[in-house]
Amino acid sequence: MSFGQNVAATKIELFKYKKSSQIATMVQQILDDKRKVLLKNIEEMIQEASKARGGIWDPLQDIYKSVNEAYLALGTNTVDSVAESTPPVMEVDVHVRRVVDVKIPALTVTEKDTKSMPYGFADTNSSIDRAAKQIKELMPKICKAAEYENSIFSLAKALEKTQKLLNALENVIIPQYKDNIRFILSTLEEREREEFAKLKKVKEKMESGK
Repeated sequence: MSFGQNVAATKIELFKYKKSSQIATMVQQILDDKRKVLLKNIEEMIQEASKARGGIWDPLQDIYKSVNEAYLALGTNTVDSVAESTPPVMEVDVHVRRVVDVKIPALTVTEKDTKSMPYGFADTNSSIDRAAKQIKELMPKICKAAEYENSIFSLAKALEKTQKLLNALENVIIPQYKDNIRFILSTLEEREREEFAKLKKVKEKMESGK
């Protein structure tokens, strides 16, 4: 820290540093409030993400089991052909919401057709039907878990950036301003004492010469 270096010890500079110190302190408070809000939201998101993840692992295991049974019964080529030729029946819409000033994507899953399976039944079996039905039911939960995970990542990045700015303000910028203010004040006070001493001597000479 460059205490007193390249600092003009004038009243104008003193006013500037005092003003800058006040602004930096205000920004520090704003950033600290933002940090607290981000932390609170991250904690809430972690809890929600944990709940969302907990609700998808068991169904996913059932889906993997159904798909594996389909591969064993029908063969890889048949299952892959059904998967490639099946049109999408679900859409994922992405909307953006804000937490503090962080953009967070919100996912909404909608079904195009829920009345019938979007493939023929001639070359398939109940395992494929079961897997398709399970995936349709689980997709909204998977997207919600992904939404929470992405939100946590985005909020964590914002928190890291906010903390770095806070550290710079608290450990470098504000102390530098305070040091410069102290330096200018002490220099101005010293000058005033010197001027007072000079005036006192001048007065004493004038009085002795009368």
